[in-house]
Amino acid sequence: MPQKILAGRSDDPLLQNDLTRVKVDQVILARDPSRTINEALARGLRKVAVETAVAYETHCVARKGESSQGRVPDTIIQQGVLLARAGIGFPAAVHLERFGSPARLAVTDEPRMAATGGVGMLTLVVSPSQLADAMLAGSLSVRPPRSVQVLLSGRIRPFVCVRDVALELLRRGIGEIVERIDREHGAPVVLEFAGPSARLISVPDRAVLCALAPQLGAAGAVFVSDEKTEVYLRDQRRSKAHRALSPDAGAPCDDVLTVDLSAVDPLVLDVDGKVKPVRELKGKPVRQVILGGDCGASLRDILAAAALLKSKRVPPRLDLLLVPPSRQVLEVLAKAGALVDLIATGARLLEPDHRVLTGDLYPPPGEGVSLRTFDPEPGAEGRFVVGSAETLAYAVAYGEVGDPRSFKRPVRVTVPRALPTDDVLVVRKAKGKAKATDDDPSRHQFPAAVPWSGETTLRIVNSAMSVDGPSAFVLSNPDDVHWLARSAPTLAPALRAVVAPYVPTALVPLLSGLGVLALSADSDTVKQLASASELVLPPPETWDGEPTLSAKAGDRQFQLTWLALDSERTWTKRGTAGEAGPQKARKAAPG
Repeated sequence: MPQKILAGRSDDPLLQNDLTRVKVDQVILARDPSRTINEALARGLRKVAVETAVAYETHCVARKGESSQGRVPDTIIQQGVLLARAGIGFPAAVHLERFGSPARLAVTDEPRMAATGGVGMLTLVVSPSQLADAMLAGSLSVRPPRSVQVLLSGRIRPFVCVRDVALELLRRGIGEIVERIDREHGAPVVLEFAGPSARLISVPDRAVLCALAPQLGAAGAVFVSDEKTEVYLRDQRRSKAHRALSPDAGAPCDDVLTVDLSAVDPLVLDVDGKVKPVRELKGKPVRQVILGGDCGASLRDILAAAALLKSKRVPPRLDLLLVPPSRQVLEVLAKAGALVDLIATGARLLEPDHRVLTGDLYPPPGEGVSLRTFDPEPGAEGRFVVGSAETLAYAVAYGEVGDPRSFKRPVRVTVPRALPTDDVLVVRKAKGKAKATDDDPSRHQFPAAVPWSGETTLRIVNSAMSVDGPSAFVLSNPDDVHWLARSAPTLAPALRAVVAPYVPTALVPLLSGLGVLALSADSDTVKQLASASELVLPPPETWDGEPTLSAKAGDRQFQLTWLALDSERTWTKRGTAGEAGPQKARKAAPG
């Protein structure tokens, strides 16, 4: 399915080249919108060249001295960018509802946007300069992906949620499958969800499965687009956006994983990163529960939790925090009476601030278990247990971890079809002719590209820690590599190189677009480099035509594999994937 999406937008329909230029339908700015917007404006942006461009403000709670944090310039709406104001919800959940479109290609700076694959849209993470390119030209270069197909069969049993299915995939080793294919082909991997039971899963629940992709090192995930998708878009009053998408009969894929939904039990992702049956944690006292957040719990899940907790009270020393994924979910909960039930139970209502997901706000307590429905942020402070909404409901009802099947009878939840779709917090360009402005490109500030030149000495950093001067990250822990995928744009240009036994191929174009050398080496070499203090890299003139770079640490020489290809190598040397200075939009690829 991802190949079908890309082939229809590429000047290389067979996707035979290592890099192919494709037409982009949507640009989603959620992690650091101002940086990309300022770069696009500095390079001469007058009107975005894509179908939809949305910038999300993700900071709702302001501390003293940071009131402007996360703010997006209001003037960007004159260029056709939609501005989603703070409080509208978490970007992945909101975009799924209001802008997600089947069989389209989107690019973003936020790995959590992989959840939009639940509606059948392929979303890829790229560097800020590539995002600016997409806004200017409507196209960019990507690596054609490989596929892992997940076939769903059977029917989910009572007290088992789609979150449990996602955890079952982790337990079955889908991450190892993705890594094996990535290493074998040197290409990004996309998860495809299909099978006879796919039609039984709602679009918000499909998003929960697609949200797995960043944890696995996958480039993205995409679900089939069928009659269930069409109904969802009709309920969102966006029926014209629907397009069918399904894998062709006999279409090749690199691996297939079949999951029988009827065999899945309630599971949790423990603080040690291991998936376990919830019964193994039975009896552990719970001190904090966060229900909602991002795409971790669908509207159906929150309604089910509210029904299970009706007439119950929060135990002493337990905090129940409710974070509705979007304003739409909040309104439906209010109209259905579920919000009143949860507040009567003792829930506290939080704003949809991105820092709730990272743990900067409402971090896990020092004692007891913190249970949450959303995926952990790599490298975040504090550890918590991930479980389904019904597992969380059991913890609130009894004050300890336990199997939700212990409830007397399952709840029957009916999700309303009449959904509120008023985009009151989406700022659009006013109708009519916009007033012309003389915009000085030099006033738009963003980190300057730092090209490589001469022999370079970098300080070696061994973990997710602060960067002091030009540095090379030498990482042996996969969690640190996943953390880097989210943090690289904020670390550049101080971050100059990354060395690890395994760097997901989906991360290589992002690093290259930031001017960061993506290097791999065997575990022994990485261990030796980690014990050194400095890494010396040769001049960039010696890199051409070589698959490896000869680097020096101490008095030893090391051969490191450079993972970038073709134009990605040019981006790395130049320090950016964008052209220097203002430019005119290039002609987009056909499709």
